[in-house]
Amino acid sequence: MTSPEPETVRVRFAPSPTGFLHVGGVRTALYNWLVARGQKGTMILRIEDTDVERSTEEAVTAILDGLRWLKLDWDEGPDVGGPVGPYRQLERYTLYRDAAQRLLREGKAYPCTCLPEELAARREAARSAKPAPQHLCPCRTAGPTPGRRQAIRFSATARARVGWDDLVQGRIEVAADEIDDFIILRSDDRETPVYNFAAVVDDALMGITHVVRGADHIPNTPKQILLYEALGYPVPAFAHIPLVLGPDREKLSKRHGDVALQAYRDQGYLPEAMINYLVRLGWAHGDQEVFTREELIKAFQLERVGASPGIFDRAKLDWLNALHIRQTPLDVLADLLAPFWGAAGVDPRTVEARSRTWLVQAVALFVERSKTLLEMARSMAFLFAPPAARDPKAEAKFLTPDHLALLAETRQALAQAPDFSAEALEDLVRRLAEARGRKLVDYAQPIRVALTGTTVSPPIFPVLALLGREVVLNRLARILGPG
Repeated sequence: MTSPEPETVRVRFAPSPTGFLHVGGVRTALYNWLVARGQKGTMILRIEDTDVERSTEEAVTAILDGLRWLKLDWDEGPDVGGPVGPYRQLERYTLYRDAAQRLLREGKAYPCTCLPEELAARREAARSAKPAPQHLCPCRTAGPTPGRRQAIRFSATARARVGWDDLVQGRIEVAADEIDDFIILRSDDRETPVYNFAAVVDDALMGITHVVRGADHIPNTPKQILLYEALGYPVPAFAHIPLVLGPDREKLSKRHGDVALQAYRDQGYLPEAMINYLVRLGWAHGDQEVFTREELIKAFQLERVGASPGIFDRAKLDWLNALHIRQTPLDVLADLLAPFWGAAGVDPRTVEARSRTWLVQAVALFVERSKTLLEMARSMAFLFAPPAARDPKAEAKFLTPDHLALLAETRQALAQAPDFSAEALEDLVRRLAEARGRKLVDYAQPIRVALTGTTVSPPIFPVLALLGREVVLNRLARILGPG
């Protein structure tokens, strides 16, 4: 296989299917996607599954599903194919072996039979040696030990420095004597390629022009540049984007809360909000905070990505998600809520029994006060069934004997009300309160607690109108009891 002549930008997202799709990895995929779409280039999805003990098909499926949910499509990949496939590393082993054999033939690599504990002992001894030896592996000069399985080790060519002009981090250089010879093919039964080698072979043969990845890969880059040069491949442009950190400025992990994309999807975050939030973790376009996808494609530039880590701020994500929820058409939100009814304790059949017009009207009451779709579904649960339990503090404060007497009076008035619209109901209850010398809230809050189980809900009179006379009277009767 030969690499294509890159006429346009070619980028890749290359996750390892060894676990969940981390939000940091999602941001890497997003930046690659924006580069490809903004420059009318090609986005490639490659699955790096050489770690067969930890890689799972379930994780592969989760990666593909997560990217599809975010609408980060790809032009070439394991499911859609392409001219430089296959796009899973397990299916590319012949290519790695061929490249390694070429390096052996050209004297740029050599067989190695060193055991890990032997190299560890030599490394320890080298710490006190002056000057410290550059090459720890004796196989470089003495040859492999007979009878042992052979790995293949790359011979780091002596040169002054290895460097590159990073599109994000600026000029980076490493002294060549800091790079020891390193394994490129392991000695296991599969002759498994190490990450640095497989990535170089794949990126070169796939014609990748820009390698956009996390800053934690900076230490790998000098070795990879040496491999590109040894194999005679053009060196791509590198852009090492800053890491995503938690509020304590440590690398974002489970101890900071949810870090898997699936968790945010399950909680009802919108893909547009996730895209909007993640893109701003390291990139800015003036003071603009909110973007459409089209605006991002037009505005995004790698050169405007900062070198400092991004701090994951859940409150900021919640704010953005709430904003995107409010910007979503009500009928669309009604459809988006469908997967969340069960988790919110609502029988989906009770939702289906309602008309679409009714459901859209219900969504309108909650859209301004919901941070996520799951939160919205939970807040709406009382519309479909009486609350299983009430807030004890609310009940103690607003369902006292005095309040129950007001509720009884209210129920009688509601039963006889000629008009059950929100405006008419508010006027009716207001007149009841005035006749008793009471405030409207003295009636409204007991009604709210009785019907919703809490003191927090949308304006109560539109809720009454939406629930309808029969449901309201029945729920109040359950609170008031016989008599």
